[in-house]
Amino acid sequence: MWNEPYLETCCRSALHRLKLSGENGRPAGLRDDPCLRRLTGMGLAHEHAGTRFTMTAQGQDRHRTEILKLAP
Repeated sequence: MWNEPYLETCCRSALHRLKLSGENGRPAGLRDDPCLRRLTGMGLAHEHAGTRFTMTAQGQDRHRTEILKLAP
């Protein structure tokens, strides 16, 4: 059964870009900022002092299952 909130296409892309950015994260203020804030609200990302976003462990799991289509 699917029990995770739906990610819009733009937010799925932002999640993938966040993964690609690695430990450095993504800077705030870019075009995907609204999606990164939405991901933060869902617990998939973390905002550091309003300047950068990084992926959480929950975000890593969601990326693996939803973007890469791998088993949990």
